[in-house]
Amino acid sequence: MSLFRSSAAALSLLAVLPLASAQAAPVIARASGPFEITIIPAGAPEKEGRTATARMALEKRYAGALAASGKGAMLTAVSDTKGSAAYVAIERVSGTLAGRKGGFVLQHAGTMRAGTSQATITIVPDSGTEELTGISGAMALTVVDGKHFYALDYALPD
Repeated sequence: MSLFRSSAAALSLLAVLPLASAQAAPVIARASGPFEITIIPAGAPEKEGRTATARMALEKRYAGALAASGKGAMLTAVSDTKGSAAYVAIERVSGTLAGRKGGFVLQHAGTMRAGTSQATITIVPDSGTEELTGISGAMALTVVDGKHFYALDYALPD
């Protein structure tokens, strides 16, 4: 069968499949509060050219609606240009969220250029456990006067 006929057959099958029933969108909730972080170097940085790369272990303690601990691994790249860097990390969070026990995994990706930073931190799909099974969402981090704060926007299935 030609590629065209195979594609046409697949499309015709999709046309007769029932549409997913309309479900209410999950309610987005917000948990926020302070957190403490410890960054532990895992060996000496490696410098090549204008950039040093390094591996770090992360340990966090979240307070507020997210009463949990976080452990993770981070990779960094720091340019010799002041204020330019990047990081990626995977962090496993365990504790309680709004009174629900369980855990989930966060994926971090961040860059900084000339002192301006941008980060994307998302809950890894299907990583929720126990009462947090099915959780989805994203986290934002801020630093104010040297103190760290999180804001987690999340959804849980009913």
